[in-house]
Amino acid sequence: MAKVFYVGDVVEMKKQHPCGSFQWEVIRVGADIKIKCTGCNRIVMLTRVKFEKGVKKVIKSMEEK
Repeated sequence: MAKVFYVGDVVEMKKQHPCGSFQWEVIRVGADIKIKCTGCNRIVMLTRVKFEKGVKKVIKSMEEK
């Protein structure tokens, strides 16, 4: 079953970004997921499958209440 992510979530990825940060903010959610590095503000777009495999944990969730 697919995991649920929301715009504004901050996630920790398994692999480190070249700038040294592990944390990314989710900017766009759909078939592809766009994320922004919290260290250097680089924006990357990944397929949902690749993103879900790379996520270690959700640090801050913007879950709709």
